[in-house]
Amino acid sequence: MLTQRDLQEFVRDKFRDYRLILVSNREPYLHRRAGKGVECIQPASGMATALDPMMRSCGGTWIAHGAGDADRQVSGPTSRVAVPPDDPKYTLRRVWLTKEQEQRYYYGLSNQGLWPLCHVVFRRPVFDPRDWAAYREVNALFADAVIEEAGTGPAFVFIQDYHFALLPRMLKERNPRLAVAQFWHIPWPNRETFRVFPWGQELLDGLLGNDLLGFHLNYHCTNFLETVERNLESHVDLEKWRINRQGHATSVRPFPVSIDVERHEREAVSPAVEKQMRRWRQELRLGREHLGIGIDRLDYTKGIPERLRSIDRLLEKHPDLVGRVRFLQVGVPSRVHIAEYKGLGEQVRALVDQINWRWSAEDWTPIVLVDRHLGQTDMMALHRLARFCFVSSLHDGMNLVAKEFVSSRLDDDGVLILSRFAGSARELTDALLVNPYDLDECADALYAALQMPDEERRWRMQRMRAEVAENTVYRWAIDILSLLLKLDQTLPADASGAGA
Repeated sequence: MLTQRDLQEFVRDKFRDYRLILVSNREPYLHRRAGKGVECIQPASGMATALDPMMRSCGGTWIAHGAGDADRQVSGPTSRVAVPPDDPKYTLRRVWLTKEQEQRYYYGLSNQGLWPLCHVVFRRPVFDPRDWAAYREVNALFADAVIEEAGTGPAFVFIQDYHFALLPRMLKERNPRLAVAQFWHIPWPNRETFRVFPWGQELLDGLLGNDLLGFHLNYHCTNFLETVERNLESHVDLEKWRINRQGHATSVRPFPVSIDVERHEREAVSPAVEKQMRRWRQELRLGREHLGIGIDRLDYTKGIPERLRSIDRLLEKHPDLVGRVRFLQVGVPSRVHIAEYKGLGEQVRALVDQINWRWSAEDWTPIVLVDRHLGQTDMMALHRLARFCFVSSLHDGMNLVAKEFVSSRLDDDGVLILSRFAGSARELTDALLVNPYDLDECADALYAALQMPDEERRWRMQRMRAEVAENTVYRWAIDILSLLLKLDQTLPADASGAGA
């Protein structure tokens, strides 16, 4: 298992002369007013879960949108703050956006345009030219921040996700010597689907400013290569997974993201988690009932209504389970400024009420809904208490909840029920794999999880734990940085500086 120490040694050995700059929309630490003071929290984010350990190891600068109501107060005139607050390891540089920019770039183009375009969940994307203009504008603001932070020395820029498709080309035009990589955390659509995007050529050209472009799966890489081949004048080498355009080469590779397994395992057995396990056991009044859990942002790609209907179908098929199983759904509010997300929250609450009304008996109800953010300690406590964890994504690039559940189970117990349409299903093949649209298949998997013999639960969990331990977030980071370092040797030697 590759650990934080392995990454630290790798960076010291190979990257001592380079400055590392990471770029994302969401910041890893957010400052907000609390009473008369200010508190620092970690926003709910699978991406931050993966990348914060990497930055703790490597140091450098993380550039992100400052969204907390106390962020400016804490950052001061330089827009910088050292994080984590209790043990600073790297610098957080904040970029400030107007409300209009945030609304159009983030809630508009990114999450009503690109998000539904890239996920096969049958939601129609919204393409507004004003959103695209704001997207361009914000990418340019981040380019300014990167160029300023990079200075004139060697630097690696690691861009995250679909919010910054234009940024790589902007950076290369201003400083060709920058080594630029981007990881696209969501699926990439097939070439026919992508053709509906009105600004497709400009977006693809922006991404081809990267020296290295990563996706979770081979399938997403192939989709991207075929999309470029169909839509943009370039030379696409499908065997070498490389694209040449206007004298610049972009390598495309799969890098399945993961978690900090060593840290996760250590914290899962901490006294704080044990304490929260006792609290949850008491709060849920768990006696002989089996507990199932689902932990998600409230997002239509996560399949939460389908999951709840599967619980309802389970009780229809096996009424003897009434009073014997309880399902806790954590649904963290997300993107509530978008009507469809707000409507999803209302739909989930109504569905929970309907199912609970149908099946409630005395002081028992089948579903408990927690519609707020839970800290890591609470989530680990629930992982350890649960007989099963149900991940029912309709389409997901990876889904780290599945890996976190597995990593928490040092007792080698518990069952993972996992959608075939989550990227993690390619690795966690000993989960019970389901089609989340098939209620009967899901209900049967739920029943199998409740009836599964101890020995089978153990060997399934042991094999999944071994898979996650072998492929940690540190292996992911080392694999990406190693290839980027190799590609950096091919960058033009006569380019210099961070000129205009």
